[in-house]
Formats: sequence, C-alpha cells, structure tokens
Amino acid sequence: MTEHSPSARPGRWRSGAESRQRILEAARTLFREHGYGGTTVRAVAAQAGVDPAMVFYFFKTKQGVFAAATEMPPHLPPAIESIFTGGLDGIGERIIRTLLENLDKSSRTPLVMLTRSAPTHEASEALLREFIDREITSRLAAMLDTPDAALRAGMVNVQILGLAVARYIVRIEPIASASTDELVARLGPVVQQCLTVATNTSPATPPMIAGAGDMISTT
Repeated sequence: MTEHSPSARPGRWRSGAESRQRILEAARTLFREHGYGGTTVRAVAAQAGVDPAMVFYFFKTKQGVFAAATEMPPHLPPAIESIFTGGLDGIGERIIRTLLENLDKSSRTPLVMLTRSAPTHEASEALLREFIDREITSRLAAMLDTPDAALRAGMVNVQILGLAVARYIVRIEPIASASTDELVARLGPVVQQCLTVATNTSPATPPMIAGAGDMISTT
C-alpha cells in the first residue's frame, strides 16, 4: 500500500493555514473599509485570492468570518442564532443567558474584541454597533408586530450593553460576581417586558377639577 510522505500533511497544513490567514487579513481590511453590511463573503474571497467555498469551509458563515476576524469567541455567532429559534416566548431569558454564558467563556471584553480590526476604538465600536444592529436589533424588531418595534429592540440593547459594561468592563459589584442564573432570573423578565408587554403611550388623564357648584355646600 502506498503511503504519503511525512512532508505531505505539513505542506497541506501550511497551505491551508496560510489561506486562512489571508482570508482573515482580507476580512479585517474590508470590514474596516466597508463595514459589516458592506462586506460580502465573495468580496473577502476575492481580496484573499481564494474561492468563496474556501471561506465557507473555514468559517461556515459571514458571521463566522466576522467573529474570527475580530477575535470574537467562535461560539458566539451560533449562540446568537439560538436566540431566535424559539420565537418570542421566553426570549428575554434566552438573550440574557446567551450573553452571559458566552462572554463568561471569553477572556476578552466585548468592546475590546474589535481593536485589532480597526485603527481606533471609535471605529471598532462603530463596527460592533453595526454587527449588533444587523444580527440582533433588526432581527428582534422584525419579530414584533408593533409600530414601536425598533424602539423596543433598542431598549433591549440598552439592557444587554449595560449589563456587559457593568459585568465585564467596569466590573461593578455585585453584578460582576453574580451567578448567571440569578441575573437571568432578574433581568430576563425585564428584557421580555421591553419586547412583549403592551405599553400605554398616551398622556395621563389629568385629575378632575371640582366644579364651583360642587364646592358650595347646600343649606
């Protein structure tokens, strides 16, 4: 039986590793120049000089390319997808649990993930905001059949970004050391309310002012 030479596998490995690195460098450049929405897998492949199939082979999806290019935890894009699989029932708890379980696994804080893909923190944060808007906020809004869907989804962003900053960046206690289950139990219903509880936005009815006749006692 013919055997492969010992150098065959390392050679193929080096070729694959080099292609993967070219894809990542191309993705970082394109995400920086064109943003998340303006960058496609085909454009990344063309920039890297590879077939689009190779991009999908290494990274599965555009979200996977973005995660790898920005050093986001690789398990985060699939976790984000799982938020939307169960409809609106229980989505508040799923959002908080997904955020905590995945960021707890990461040694990198959420706003630092992008610093190597853009020259300044401002550009990094803008790219992160665009990713959140397209992959989370817009999809949440699309699930709601309300005229204030965008506002409701934006209120969810306030909750999850505030939690991320408090727990992972500023490390405010007791939020920083609280268990995932406790935070899910307390904040999940808050997020659920932002999305599904009906709100009354009409101005409050002013109290009735007694008429002059009511104020005159009869004898």
